[in-house]
Amino acid sequence: MKASEIHGRDLKLLENAAFAVIPLGSFEYHGPHSPLGTDIFLADGFAGKIDSSLGGITLPAIPFTACPGKTSKYAGTISIRPGIFQEYLIDLSLGVIQQGIKKILLLNAHDGNMGVSRTVAEYVTGLHTDVSFLLVNWWQMVEIDAAEEIGFKNTSGRGHGGPYEMSAVKAFRPDLVTVREEDEEFAGAAPLSSFPYILVEGTPKSWDGYTGLIQQTSVEAGKKIVDKATIHMNELIRNWLNQ
Repeated sequence: MKASEIHGRDLKLLENAAFAVIPLGSFEYHGPHSPLGTDIFLADGFAGKIDSSLGGITLPAIPFTACPGKTSKYAGTISIRPGIFQEYLIDLSLGVIQQGIKKILLLNAHDGNMGVSRTVAEYVTGLHTDVSFLLVNWWQMVEIDAAEEIGFKNTSGRGHGGPYEMSAVKAFRPDLVTVREEDEEFAGAAPLSSFPYILVEGTPKSWDGYTGLIQQTSVEAGKKIVDKATIHMNELIRNWLNQ
């Protein structure tokens, strides 16, 4: 259920909701083949895939968030300062709690939102110890090892504006992703380690505001990605609600 469609006389629907969904997007350059609202479409799209029987209500997606320096320099990107976005998300979360909702799902489609989301969740649950946040990055709902099964060859497809992300967009909006033969591809840099790490660079290697073997972008791959992510996302939400 969309929170924006609830009438003033039906506010009990808010109070009685099992959880609230806050979709987190961005307005950011994703390459010549991709829409600036890529993360908005993905956040909204996956929010719409949440099983309605779980009893959640979905707020409008947040379109403007903090973008990293590596994309902020590209025309089309509109970035909000991290501190401003953090305060905004705190106020939004507190507003949701004031409606009587104790569980908040931050459904994220932009990696720049990850740190802020965690900070906000930790801060708000310090104020309201009976509140629970679940932070879900949609792209992590599919195993990286599933790349070949999805249809990618010699690549995981991952990366900003890459075939994994843009195939998922095509699954929701096939009209919005257009890869041309002349569009440049980037094989991607080799990993530095098999262990988790975070590398922040102003100008990454194999990069021009996007990365990846984008000629492998397809609706067929996107449908597989969205189907797999939807199953795992709903299983995770269900487990969260039942804990």
